[in-house]
Amino acid sequence: MSTALLLIDIQNDYFPNGKMELDRLVQAAHQAAKVLAWFRQHHKDTIFHVQHIATEEAKGFFLPNTEGGHINAAVLPEGEEEIIIKHTPNSFFNTDLAGKLEGKGVTKLVIAGMMTHMCIDATVRAAKELGFEVTLIDDACTTRDLAYREKTVPAQQVHEAFIGALAGVYAEVVSAEEFVRK
Repeated sequence: MSTALLLIDIQNDYFPNGKMELDRLVQAAHQAAKVLAWFRQHHKDTIFHVQHIATEEAKGFFLPNTEGGHINAAVLPEGEEEIIIKHTPNSFFNTDLAGKLEGKGVTKLVIAGMMTHMCIDATVRAAKELGFEVTLIDDACTTRDLAYREKTVPAQQVHEAFIGALAGVYAEVVSAEEFVRK
């Protein structure tokens, strides 16, 4: 049994001055970097960076060949670390991620990244449905305020609601510090 790290969409457009700045982003990226450093010491051959590239310019962010679409320096891939390009929230949909994980004998995933309510949620649920055992690093994920029908749900409440929905059934939820101390 092997364990892999999936760092999802930690890209420049989510950071300050990006096109879709998220809540508590710098703190979440710092926690993701801690987990990445641990993997580089213990499982350097099973690190996967997932990068969302928009297929429609109307989306306005993660556009091809833009600085905003690049993976942020906080978790920049090194050496042979894999980069998986995706175009939808689910990191497995129409990508070769599942095949690459299977090829490395991976049965357990550690997941961190952005946005909690979108790509993290979709990928964690898909991973579980594909039979992976998932650990979700809650403080290495973040999101943004959501609005609908003249209501605004603050980012922290969105984050906690989605993490709460995933906890237990879809993933073991731990902090970055708890993970690296295990």
